[in-house]
Amino acid sequence: MSELLVSVDDGIATLTLNRPRQYNALSSALLGALDSELDRIAGDEAVRVVIITGAGASFCSGHDLKEMRAASQEEVQRLFATCSAFMQKLTALPQPVIAAVNGLATAAGCQLIAQCDLAVANEHARFAVSGVNLGLFCSTPAVALSRNISRKRAAEMLFTGEFIEAATALDWGLVNRVAPADRLMETTRELANNLKAKPRASLALGKALFYRQLEAQMRTAYDDASRTIAANMAEGDAQEGVDAFLEKRPPNWKS
Repeated sequence: MSELLVSVDDGIATLTLNRPRQYNALSSALLGALDSELDRIAGDEAVRVVIITGAGASFCSGHDLKEMRAASQEEVQRLFATCSAFMQKLTALPQPVIAAVNGLATAAGCQLIAQCDLAVANEHARFAVSGVNLGLFCSTPAVALSRNISRKRAAEMLFTGEFIEAATALDWGLVNRVAPADRLMETTRELANNLKAKPRASLALGKALFYRQLEAQMRTAYDDASRTIAANMAEGDAQEGVDAFLEKRPPNWKS
């Protein structure tokens, strides 16, 4: 049985973590499959949006603790390095990535949601970075989590290991939308279709700028943004979009 299910439908790639009996824990094999699939998708211009979800009742419970416990220190180090590289690939991917959170999300599963560009959760989803309860502080999830929600809220989740509900995750900014359980994928695809309707090149350029400027000082960020938007304006899609707006007609995107 494949640990990662991949489907592409009308420009939307859906990656399904497929270890439901292990609550979709991130084994080294699953991480490797995800990493390889992102490499393939990055160069596929037919894929406009990526959705990541889980099979069964859980989204992702984090790393596979049984696998980690049986591994050597060097193997564990490689595992976390691989996971960190994969998480950063989500940000580097030109296409927007949406997490469709179908259930429990803990530790690196919560990290995965925070690392995705957008997230939609079903109303019963629950979130925690609960490693501290096992004596294993969620250090790598802290990187993504603290870049999504406020410092105090991230610290509370990391230090207490307590769960938050979907409504709280929405209020805190960890997810963008909460949907009824039976409408999760429908709601996620509505968001994906919204993104898919935008010019691919403009979204890729904008996503890259968005993350660069977050890490820069304000003056550097504005200099970068000014150069980026000027270059964007010179491209065909932007010129077509402006012309279409002025002429009161739908745009005819090239990408």
